[in-house]
Amino acid sequence: MKITLENLDSYLKQARLARAYLLSGDEELLVIEAADRVRAAARAAGFSEREVYFPERGSDWSDIVASSGSMSLFGDRRIIEVRFNGKAGKEGGAALVKLVETTGSDVLLLIITPRLEPASQSTSWVKAIEAQGAWIPVWNVGARQLEAWLVQRCKRAGLELNAEAVALLAARVEGNLLAAHQEIEKLKLLVPTGTVDAAAVLAAVAHSARYDVFILGEAVLNGDAARAAHVIAGLRGEGVEPTLILWSLVRELRNMWSLNRGDDPARRPGLRMSPVQIAALEGARRRSVRMPFARLSSRALRVDRMIKGRLAGDPWDELLLLCSEFCGLRVV
Repeated sequence: MKITLENLDSYLKQARLARAYLLSGDEELLVIEAADRVRAAARAAGFSEREVYFPERGSDWSDIVASSGSMSLFGDRRIIEVRFNGKAGKEGGAALVKLVETTGSDVLLLIITPRLEPASQSTSWVKAIEAQGAWIPVWNVGARQLEAWLVQRCKRAGLELNAEAVALLAARVEGNLLAAHQEIEKLKLLVPTGTVDAAAVLAAVAHSARYDVFILGEAVLNGDAARAAHVIAGLRGEGVEPTLILWSLVRELRNMWSLNRGDDPARRPGLRMSPVQIAALEGARRRSVRMPFARLSSRALRVDRMIKGRLAGDPWDELLLLCSEFCGLRVV
């Protein structure tokens, strides 16, 4: 049987556990958590021992089969956990089929692999697990689903993030759910109750930095290219991620666009602005008429692609160019 990650808990609550479970996927955090849930259900059912194997050679597979057929030293029920790259080969495939079909009620098989290629999905050992147990494919959380996933995880942690905080956190942890989990744990310590805003997210990331991205935002709003370059150098020296700097610049670009349209960004729901930030934004009102928004947006997109490795180049150099153009300098 193939089941989804969302249905795993209800499946594990059945009166009798399956003989074998296959977890496959590249989202390490989700695979780890799913494996923990299977182990917890197994322990509750009396499986008190656990053996873990990392087979690489043909002889390794025969050792696992032999172990599954032997009695436990203390007569306890066991979890036999097998971790490999998903390509079992002829010997491994035959061993897995034998394990699934011949192990008794005192052994539960837990097989963990990366995402299975289509060729591996049609192998006899996968089909044997589907027939005798459960296959739980763990799918990646894409960029479009990430913000909703973060909101759900934060709610489970007792946190409520506003829209701007969610967007900033998603930009920081895209492609790394383990990092997302760590950042949420930080936020639980820094903001035990109440709504989390973007400032709290930034504090969790670099609360000890002498420079911050809000100072950079004030510099570009004031058209001070020299100060903006100095702040970027300081942020880079303190190890601040370029993702945060880009977020700050795009935020101010959106504020300028709102000014150009006659809106007041200071009244917009979201991050609260300090009096200094409001004053800087008001001072930039006249500059917004001449702002090359299309060119700046294109430059920001280039930075984003460089950060994600989709475009060759140094994102720090491109950030400097973005700041320079934001401040009114013409660069090529």
